Amino acid sequence: MTEKPTMIQALNRALHDAMAADESVVVFGEDVGPLGGVFRVTDGLTATFGGNRCFDTPLAEAGIVGVAVGMAMNGMRPVVEMQFDAFAYPAFEQIVSHVAKIGNRTRGRVRLPMVIRVPYGGGIGGVEHHCDSSEAYYAHTPGLLVVTPATNTDAYGLLRAAIEHPDPVVFLEPKRQYFTREELDQDPVPPIGRAVVRREGGDATLIAYGPTVPVALAAAEQAAAEGRDLGVVDIRSIVPFDDETVTAAVRRTGRAVVVAEAPGFASVASEIAARVSERCFHHLEAPVRRVTGFDVPYPPPKLERHHLPGVDRILDAVDDLQWDET
Repeated sequence: MTEKPTMIQALNRALHDAMAADESVVVFGEDVGPLGGVFRVTDGLTATFGGNRCFDTPLAEAGIVGVAVGMAMNGMRPVVEMQFDAFAYPAFEQIVSHVAKIGNRTRGRVRLPMVIRVPYGGGIGGVEHHCDSSEAYYAHTPGLLVVTPATNTDAYGLLRAAIEHPDPVVFLEPKRQYFTREELDQDPVPPIGRAVVRREGGDATLIAYGPTVPVALAAAEQAAAEGRDLGVVDIRSIVPFDDETVTAAVRRTGRAVVVAEAPGFASVASEIAARVSERCFHHLEAPVRRVTGFDVPYPPPKLERHHLPGVDRILDAVDDLQWDET
């Protein structure tokens, strides 16, 4: 791997290493074989491991997930790719009715060790069906784990952990960070279910995940230049949710803003705001604010900069957190 791999290269390495370590790991989806996927996340896997372990499928997302369910029930560890976020919706019945429920339906006798990779989110100049933030659909479905990396180190570590997990994991990959180059940390990646504090701060806490983590960090940098000390918590794992890390960070500052790309109504951001309010009520100096996408279908490319949470909108929300000077 190059010294500073892109997130695509980190994900590719995770798939390569998982397939090398375990012959039961198979990768399939639309164009993931010889082409290497539309984003090249699976580049070279067919050449290295053969067409029986990394192969193309028809354009049939429900069929892709259904085949993965059968494979997982019979001892394989399938990793399937949904080419774009909204392309996964035809597979939703399989995911909700079978992927999420077979473990419970069989009282744990049948587990489904499978991963559904979903490139998601905006910021790439795409159109609807290519820029959805679909995490709420999966997070609202008991029986699924839902994770999303914000760094290249997490992209590698969380994908390896997802493939090794005995239960189904929806792995949401922020497309806008696919070409971000970062050195990979050598320290072990925290397990699924743990959030991390990306930046310590004493005045307010920004809570973000996936594509909004770099935006929150940029907002914290700008706030520091203006004399305000903001911390940033990266959720990493939406399900299970790490209440301990989040509430500890918010209780230290007494103020919180949740940042997410998805529309705010009935969203993961809303759930986080509710959990923080319930658990930190007596520590809060102001109501928890949310900065999210608007409650509209994803806009055309020329308008997405207005739709996506940016530094200015985050800092405006921070300004509204009932500071003494205001």
